[in-house]
Amino acid sequence: QVQVVESGGGLVQAGGSLRLSCATSRSIFSLNTMGWYRQAPGKQRELVAAITSGGSTNYADSVKGRFTISTDNAKNTVYLQMNSLKPEDTAVYYCRVTTLREYWGQGTQVTVSS
Repeated sequence: QVQVVESGGGLVQAGGSLRLSCATSRSIFSLNTMGWYRQAPGKQRELVAAITSGGSTNYADSVKGRFTISTDNAKNTVYLQMNSLKPEDTAVYYCRVTTLREYWGQGTQVTVSS
């Protein structure tokens, strides 16, 4: 079992920045992939960014150049730095980590006002 807890969401104006954190109960090195997903009202959950334990990253086209995913191995934490935020980035953001199974956090709300 892996515990996953997100934090760092909030309300920000367009053009602003937020950093989301995802604390896990397992060492980053024991995980296969770590990712951030988001779900806006009335829309399907979508991948925002993902990183493997080897450091390979993948981003949704809509966030490339604005968002950065990273890890702090000493803290067993995955971050999502979000810059140049847009109202369309408003959503609940979820952290997902995988071993042989997948584990999700409870989500954190990000609201970007215009």
